[in-house]
Amino acid sequence: MKKILLFCILAGYSVSFAQTSLAFVFFKDKPNKNAFYANPLSELSQKSLDRRTALGIALNDQDAPIEPSYITNIQNLGFTVTDYSKWLNGVAVNATPAQVSLLQSQTYVNSVESFARNTSGIPKTKNINKWEDPSGNAGKNLTVFDYGSGAQQIDQINIRPLHLAGYTGTGVTIAVIDTGFPNVNTGSAFSRLWNNGHIKGGYDFVTKTTDIYNPSLNIHGTVVLGAIGGFVQDTFVGSAPDADFYLYRSENANVEIPEEELYWIEAAEEADRKGVDMITTSLGYSTFDDPKYNYSYANLNGTTSFIARGAEIAVNKGIFVLFAAGNSGAQPWHYILTPADNAKVFTIGSVDAAGTSSNFSSYGPNSVGVIKPDASARGTAAITVSNNNSTLPVSGTSIATPIAAGGVACLIQAFSTMNRDLMRDKLRQTASLYPNHTDQMGFGILNFGSLYNNVLNTSELVKKNNIAIFPNPVKNILNIASEKEIVSLEIYDNLGRLITTVNHQKSIKIEDFSKGVYYLKIKTKDAISYEKFIKE
Repeated sequence: MKKILLFCILAGYSVSFAQTSLAFVFFKDKPNKNAFYANPLSELSQKSLDRRTALGIALNDQDAPIEPSYITNIQNLGFTVTDYSKWLNGVAVNATPAQVSLLQSQTYVNSVESFARNTSGIPKTKNINKWEDPSGNAGKNLTVFDYGSGAQQIDQINIRPLHLAGYTGTGVTIAVIDTGFPNVNTGSAFSRLWNNGHIKGGYDFVTKTTDIYNPSLNIHGTVVLGAIGGFVQDTFVGSAPDADFYLYRSENANVEIPEEELYWIEAAEEADRKGVDMITTSLGYSTFDDPKYNYSYANLNGTTSFIARGAEIAVNKGIFVLFAAGNSGAQPWHYILTPADNAKVFTIGSVDAAGTSSNFSSYGPNSVGVIKPDASARGTAAITVSNNNSTLPVSGTSIATPIAAGGVACLIQAFSTMNRDLMRDKLRQTASLYPNHTDQMGFGILNFGSLYNNVLNTSELVKKNNIAIFPNPVKNILNIASEKEIVSLEIYDNLGRLITTVNHQKSIKIEDFSKGVYYLKIKTKDAISYEKFIKE
């Protein structure tokens, strides 16, 4: 009722006000960029520079800060400026057509682009990818977890071999950009992150404060973080429990406004400054409270929306960026959202426990035919934590995305200098449907263990092992075929517990084992590899 009354009061106030639209003012240059090149640490952290060095990415003008005098000039013209982007080199303002002409006439302005698309006929849907049914050291040290109720989603995308090899996200920094993170600072499910110094900081780009843990904020971001970094002893383990995190709020769950695209870009720029390795976001856009900003399917070409452009720049900085495909699969608007439409963003769809596409998971491709989503993970009745020592089953591409993101973090720890384009390609190529795909599942269910072993066997750092195990499934004796001498064999159960060890043998008796899934650690003189087998 308050909103209706407020609208009635304001409706006749000013015709020119009613005609304002959000627009982005692009500046022509960065006059002081040479000062940045002379001292990059004035704008970027050493960790950010190290990421670029490791991946062979050069600094460019996008990295230089925006010219402050240009912002002042815009303000002196009577505009309020609260959001701006150094990557896009400009500021956001609300302007009438006449004011847009004024802005375009300024000598330092390159162009002005409206956020308004003037589209119609797109059904209004919630763009935040909420769950559908909330009721519903370096590879040598073994990491043992009891995954509890989260084991199935971990094993569906085969992350356990990386955890067993000691890759649990240690040293990898993830920016989670979402709705806020209520109770993360007090919830016991996140105490392991705090106790080990894994929460590195955060910011609210909606309110321009640091109040990201306020209990009044939407819980969506907390649940997303829980899927990656949550930990409850003997009950639940996230997909990258030892990663580091920056937590940023870009989404006001109570409204849907185009400014939120800019908030995300600002958060991504700050994440880059801090030197993050990854960004994971379970948000997306197609419709807004004001329909003049709505996107049509034709707009979802990967380069039209501001947020898609910002996400691609983040990828070009060496940041691995994941986005949820969206939860519109069963709705009239059944397509992916933006920026999941961007070709360089790694877009995640949802499957159920049986590996079938979730009915709500949004469909690709993008409007110019790029296959989307890229791949899929568990998003139907997936398990996470949101506060204290209890688990929460949720559904949506919002939960599939952070589960997958944790696997990516483990890969980055294992292969920190691998070209990120190559890593994305290998993730697609080891997914369950490749080289085929579907419009809802992409190239299929991710398989992190397969990628890990594939890279180990082809890496210049590790000599090719040419190892095979047989029979599999097995009843009595498991055999290992290898060109290399076997130093040791270790078998772990599905909880990561060591069951037995033999040395200098190419077979191992398992006839007394209980039926189920086991993991074989094979150590040769040159390498260590992991194989999964089934005891009948």
